[in-house]
Amino acid sequence: MTGSPEALRELEARVRDLEATAQRTGQNLDSSISPLKVEVQRLREASGPPSRWERVQLARAPGRPTALDYVDRLCTGFTELHGDRRFGDDPALIGGPARWMGVPVMLLLQQKGRDTKTKIKRRFGSANPEGYRKAVRLMDLAEKFGLPVVALVDTQGAYPGLEAEERGQGWAIAESIRRMLNLRVPVVCAVIGEGGSGGALAVAVGNRVLIQENAWYSVISPEGAASIIWKDASKAPLAAEALKLTAPDLLDLGIVEEVIPEPTGGAHLNMDEAAAAVGEAVGRHLAELMAQSPQQLKKGRAARFRALGAFTER
Repeated sequence: MTGSPEALRELEARVRDLEATAQRTGQNLDSSISPLKVEVQRLREASGPPSRWERVQLARAPGRPTALDYVDRLCTGFTELHGDRRFGDDPALIGGPARWMGVPVMLLLQQKGRDTKTKIKRRFGSANPEGYRKAVRLMDLAEKFGLPVVALVDTQGAYPGLEAEERGQGWAIAESIRRMLNLRVPVVCAVIGEGGSGGALAVAVGNRVLIQENAWYSVISPEGAASIIWKDASKAPLAAEALKLTAPDLLDLGIVEEVIPEPTGGAHLNMDEAAAAVGEAVGRHLAELMAQSPQQLKKGRAARFRALGAFTER
């Protein structure tokens, strides 16, 4: 095998399939899995750092931890609250009170789903207006009871369907952004996979915004940008390079405060290790913010977002 990304992904998939088979059947397949893991490590070393497009693919990798995977490993006492009190419930954007590694918080979670059935049910993490209005309701409760907000971001964007537009998709996103900006409690957001457009920003207006090493965060997906600029979605790798949407890019631009390291090869290869890194980073930033007053938190959040971007005066 060469050191190509395709060969590496194919071999990683074979390792995951064998591990799943071993777990399901109880068979000892170490003699088959171990040599493949050695070859995977060799290919990783040969291929060098992943390109921007390769990181986008890692953010979408089958088996990558979802928001609820992290909640299962890091939280206790999670109670999901349903409905926006206007239209209905949205399974793509969920949340409720929990304890994040022992600290009482309000969770906002963009949940993609794990298998085909749940992915369809949750629309791959793309929320309707009622999802964002539910998020606003949960933020109101967080402020009422003094709970810090932890948001896990993972969506290619808000749901683009006709019914979503009829129910005020843009307005709901704007309401969520405004409410989050004015919260008087700490807000820590972590991009754990994909962070696309206003659908992600609606729950990512944090005092601190973190991102996993192989996640991406941008005003548009690479495919969307390629379709607009070149009328050809197949040029998504070129768009990814131009968008500078990866974690290292965002850290350099000052859009995120910290890049959370992932296990070698991606979070999908060691969910427990990935969760431990996310839990430690979010917990550390929460502890720092909880020492600030409500006024400091609100002013600091506004100042953070006003400072983003660069311009030149003539």
